[in-house]
Amino acid sequence: MPILKRLETIIVEKPWGRTDIPRDFGDFGDRRVGEIWFAHPGGADAPIMVKFLFTSERLSIQVHPGDDDAQAAGYPRGKEECWLVLDAEPDAELGVGLVAPTTRELLHDAALDGSIVDMIDWRAAKPDDFVYNRAGTIHAIGAGLTVVEVQQNVDCTYRLYDYGRPRELHLDAGLAVSETAPRPDHRDGRVDASANRMLVDGPHFRLLHLSGLEAVTFLPRETADFTFTPLSRGCSIAGETVKLGECVATDRADAIALASGARALLCWPA
Repeated sequence: MPILKRLETIIVEKPWGRTDIPRDFGDFGDRRVGEIWFAHPGGADAPIMVKFLFTSERLSIQVHPGDDDAQAAGYPRGKEECWLVLDAEPDAELGVGLVAPTTRELLHDAALDGSIVDMIDWRAAKPDDFVYNRAGTIHAIGAGLTVVEVQQNVDCTYRLYDYGRPRELHLDAGLAVSETAPRPDHRDGRVDASANRMLVDGPHFRLLHLSGLEAVTFLPRETADFTFTPLSRGCSIAGETVKLGECVATDRADAIALASGARALLCWPA
């Protein structure tokens, strides 16, 4: 039998959060919930974190370092991440990279006067859009979105611009690791909600989108540090229901079962 551990749910309130969180995640009253994290029992040593984000305003424009730069700054690892859009208002956007090549000097000045907003490649965001942010890619999440994020597990974010919110910026450290040209990624695109497919196959983690009864044929058979995240009702492991709003760590993935029309994500270290 697989070992199952339901991960601790951490509710994070944010000024850009929302009060209309789906009830599957809980009843939060008037709290402005921006993020829901799932704490892995491995703590800081766990290589991957899963979180949901709920936005009513644009988040900060930011960048993350890669492993080498992060470790030189005292962090255990760098941070690459990916987003799957679950819900989006009609005008929702994701900012991914830059629209044109530039210099760090121009980015520095633009971050100070706010014009960096117009240098970002803002893409219209729709449900089932998928984006992979490599380290060094300047990025931002817009308003009106529900997103599930899978990331390297480290609290290392360099904010370049924050719309006047009273939070620290990290221009020198952030611009030192920023790519200064557009940076499309071959993994970006639309995810068919009915398809089973690998969304990310390294270098830091693997991410598998699971859908419906046929998901069983795509499940890894080896033992690993898996994290299983339902995106709908109808998900279970070894006969135990795993609800939307929960996340489970397990050493075996071959006991996962999805009902017809159900969806989930499965991630594990590469």
